[in-house]
Amino acid sequence: MVRDSAGADTTMAYTPEDVDEASPLEDLGMEGPALIVRSGGGRTGEHFVPQDDRTTIGRSPDCDIFLDDVTVSRTHAVLVKRDGSFTIEDQGSLNGTFVNRRRIDSAELGDGDEVQVGKYRLTFLEK
Repeated sequence: MVRDSAGADTTMAYTPEDVDEASPLEDLGMEGPALIVRSGGGRTGEHFVPQDDRTTIGRSPDCDIFLDDVTVSRTHAVLVKRDGSFTIEDQGSLNGTFVNRRRIDSAELGDGDEVQVGKYRLTFLEK
């Protein structure tokens, strides 16, 4: 048997301090608002742009943002656009919806807020 020698790292981890937050949406070639997956389900870096006034989030394939994991309820939360701002509303999910690590029923989102839905952590970006 031949033992492989240790090679270069194949994955990299970043902390928020490591990432230049000056224009993260420009790096993705888009304008805000958007939810960007920061961790969970092997989907880090995926982004979702709300298309309507109501964007459903859940485990059901019928949801606008489909998060396929048992920690996510079928219809977990709804992102609502009202008067130019966005609010996230929990839809009675079992595991809850969190904004900046606080469980919420409803909360207005601001640029850089962390949203947790099941095991997924997403960042809301406006610009």
